[in-house]
Amino acid sequence: MRAVWLREFGGPEVLVPGPAPDPVPGPGQVLIEVAHANLTFVETMFRATGFGPFARDLPVIPGNGVGGVIAEVGPGVDPSLVGRRVVSSTGGTGGYAERVVVDHDAPLPVPDGLPLDQAVALLADGRTALMLARAAGLRAGERVLVEAAAGGVGSLLTQLAAAAGARVIAAAGGPRKVALLRARGLDAVVDYWEPDWTERVRAAAGGVDVVFDGVGGPLARAAFDLLDLGGRMLSFGLAGGAWADVPEELAAARGVTQLRPGAPPAELRALTELALAEGAAGRLRPLIGQRFSLERAADAHAAMQSRATVGKTLLDVQ
Repeated sequence: MRAVWLREFGGPEVLVPGPAPDPVPGPGQVLIEVAHANLTFVETMFRATGFGPFARDLPVIPGNGVGGVIAEVGPGVDPSLVGRRVVSSTGGTGGYAERVVVDHDAPLPVPDGLPLDQAVALLADGRTALMLARAAGLRAGERVLVEAAAGGVGSLLTQLAAAAGARVIAAAGGPRKVALLRARGLDAVVDYWEPDWTERVRAAAGGVDVVFDGVGGPLARAAFDLLDLGGRMLSFGLAGGAWADVPEELAAARGVTQLRPGAPPAELRALTELALAEGAAGRLRPLIGQRFSLERAADAHAAMQSRATVGKTLLDVQ
């Protein structure tokens, strides 16, 4: 089969297309013919340094999220699963390939009416956005600042906050992303590459009650300073290179609650199912900003690292 290999850590160019043995489902497993692979920023960090939640020895085929059709089942698995459209995590590797084998209970069925590429775009980002929104306890009338609002998770958070009746202030970097967000009719949009971006937030909203921090680093600290007493700050990304550096004593003095939500596997699965259902109902609309063929995985990583991408980046395998 066609696949993409990582044989050494380094720049995007270390992702090299090449053949790989066709996987065969064993007892209790299914084989998925992959149509789309989901890319996440943490995968670029793993490729560069080996950092990440799924430590693996090299060489390896990267990729932790796929969508496709179950083409074969192993011994002891219900044969009626063959032909079902599914999305699935892979356990950390194997996703940048035409076929992948996973345990039979790993895939989730894609609801009728939801295109497979949109389901893949919701696989990781949808459950993350729902988990964050739930942890924040959003209330009508609150002022909510979403960093990285043109990204995969951020664009979904703007939708969830608006649906909760909050006033949404979307922050993103660069004119292209700002224009995209303004076209979506959000309450206010600011460019955090501009030095006066926090003053623009204050001019639009006075302050904020909730910060969804998808950037980390100094920008997250500036966003923290926009929170009114008793606010909440939820971190979900470190595109800036580090988590938000806000001392606990400072947060306590301001009455600000800092959260980095997580959930056990069963709860994450339920959140993913909910994200897919909300997508099928049209209430959660993922933004697929760019697509690359499987063989151009290196180009996809380079684009993500350049911060030029918007929404979700997919590899189109089939």
